[in-house]
Amino acid sequence: METGTAQARLVELAEDRKVSLAALSRMIGKNASYLQQFVKKGSPRKLDEEDRGKLARFFAVSEDELRSAEEISYVSSGGRSADWIDVPRLALGASAGPGHLAEDESAIGAFRFSTRWLREQGLDGTMLSAIAVTGDSMEPTLRDGDEILVDRSPRPAMSGIHVVRIEDSLLVKRIDMSRPGIVALISDNQAYRPMELPQGEVEIVGKVVWKSGRL
Repeated sequence: METGTAQARLVELAEDRKVSLAALSRMIGKNASYLQQFVKKGSPRKLDEEDRGKLARFFAVSEDELRSAEEISYVSSGGRSADWIDVPRLALGASAGPGHLAEDESAIGAFRFSTRWLREQGLDGTMLSAIAVTGDSMEPTLRDGDEILVDRSPRPAMSGIHVVRIEDSLLVKRIDMSRPGIVALISDNQAYRPMELPQGEVEIVGKVVWKSGRL
């Protein structure tokens, strides 16, 4: 165990408070050997965020004292490193049906992507966000529950699948802007008829560039 590591700091704090690693492990809801394995064998390689928070509150220290140098560098860079970037998963859905109210745009997690892969796709990770699809109007291309990656980079609107905002609702649709002043929103599921709206009533949030879903 190297000095200056999260493991060494945890041992130091435990010794100062005269509390065993086994007792601390049980405090955070793990088996008694959990933190001993973390300290002696580096397994897990880093503390879970929730576990680290509980320990930091118990010892009344900053969570950074229980982070690895790699984690501190990652946090200070805003969730980016040379090798990967975390794209925020937002707590809202884009409806592939009648419409979903966009009430909460806070992050509830993240998808981690290789920065090299994003670069090869011509994508800027800082302009991406992930949201869930709700409804069936874009089947079979997008199914209810699929996660989609939305590129919010400013660019002229083109054909393809986009997330659009109409008043307080988010929709995921193909768009057709071939008619001047009109945006046609088209569903892949032929049970749904196209919607045609004045261009000023449709805000194009971003283009869908990737999807993930259960088989």
